[in-house]
Amino acid sequence: MSTCSTVSRGLDEPVAGTAATARTWLLLEQPGPWGAKALTSSHLDPALGRALEAAAKNTGVRIALIRRPGRHADCGTSAERQVYAAHTMPGNVWLRTATTADPRQLLELDFAALGRGDHRTFDAALGGGPHTGDPLALVCTNGKRDRCCALLGRPLAAELAASGAEGVWEVTHLGGHRFSPTLLVLPYGYAYGRAEAHAVKEVLHGAQEGRIVVAGCRGNSAWERPGQAAELAVRTAVGEYGAETLSVVRTDGAAPRWEVTVAHVDGRHWRVVVAHGASLPPRAESCGASVLGTPARMDVVEVRELAVTTALAS
Repeated sequence: MSTCSTVSRGLDEPVAGTAATARTWLLLEQPGPWGAKALTSSHLDPALGRALEAAAKNTGVRIALIRRPGRHADCGTSAERQVYAAHTMPGNVWLRTATTADPRQLLELDFAALGRGDHRTFDAALGGGPHTGDPLALVCTNGKRDRCCALLGRPLAAELAASGAEGVWEVTHLGGHRFSPTLLVLPYGYAYGRAEAHAVKEVLHGAQEGRIVVAGCRGNSAWERPGQAAELAVRTAVGEYGAETLSVVRTDGAAPRWEVTVAHVDGRHWRVVVAHGASLPPRAESCGASVLGTPARMDVVEVRELAVTTALAS
């Protein structure tokens, strides 16, 4: 029986505009097994998981659990855990780090402030500070959500860790099982699909230099999906790969058609027409799906640079 990722790859389903959306990511180390909804079905106290979900709702913050690649025993000790927060909006990108022996400290955070890009609540509650090491490479490995994430994600995470790549973690959920193995790189927030170790190393090297690799990129989590597709289309059209050079400043319209305005830090603007399409033929969107679906796709119809007067008027 074919897996959802095998079918998606065979049909050459486009990956642009499929990243999970989050302006800010909050990551908590949680050893041991993960269930399908890991915040409430792991060795983390489920009551705490529910409280964190409620606190983050509608704030722009997405919470995920992480663990080191390898075996996932949890001996139940109260050892300190790693915590990260990352804001992905260009012009205010940051990555903060801390450790905690009591994950309940996360409830002291002002999630609305985190979603706006204010890291002071993180620093105050957890004693955190800026992360000065390598970018984080988060590989989805949660086989309880989809077996492709385990079958393809775990070997990728293990290979990256064994190669000496720094900042590699397994993560609970990045969406888009059919694009496994999937990867999120922080602090810039760009997600990748059908990732392979050699390509991931180039992505991480680029992130260290403040450069975005477009090949295999699903989009920047800071933007909604039409904006993700539009920004990647502008990068490709003009050969712009600086990590914080482009921003989605306006999105007009609604499905099935949007006009997205993308701005460069140098003052240039582009109008990008994005159409909502359906991936055909019908296929399983995940290995556990009981019915076939036609996954949404973001098709870029036009990329047009705007005159300065037009850009200012918009």
